[in-house]
Amino acid sequence: MTVELGPLLRTDSDRCAQLEVELFPGESPWPAAAFREELRASHNHYFAAREDGELLGYAGISALGGADYPEAEVHTIGVDPRAQGRGIGRLLLAAMLTVADARGGPVFLDVRWDNLPAIGLYESAGFTRVGVRKNYYQPAGADAYVMRREALNANLEENPS
Repeated sequence: MTVELGPLLRTDSDRCAQLEVELFPGESPWPAAAFREELRASHNHYFAAREDGELLGYAGISALGGADYPEAEVHTIGVDPRAQGRGIGRLLLAAMLTVADARGGPVFLDVRWDNLPAIGLYESAGFTRVGVRKNYYQPAGADAYVMRREALNANLEENPS
């Protein structure tokens, strides 16, 4: 079976919320309404990974800043635990980075400090740790690493003189 990437749909919101509960126990998982709200914003780009019509993963990135100073922020990425280890997270991340790279500018994300598989994925895609957000994930109070990936085209980040 082949995993296909496409847009995340409003009708996927309930399934995303179910996966959030499963993927992020003890935290504040996004409810279906949060996904629907994210999909409404024109600066957000959400992707779905499907196999035989079943939603296996989702990811979203926000295109921020103007044309002079573009940047992007990964909002979320999640893969059904039963489908992890198959490269689906990497496919979703690549789709988001394609959007970011088309605009230029750096890409930022937050990741729980002890989510080693995610940190490894992000580092393999060129992200580096640039900071820590103390007690970021609630209610557990876990810290988050702030990670940044530089723009692929450094000329897009130069300040005008």
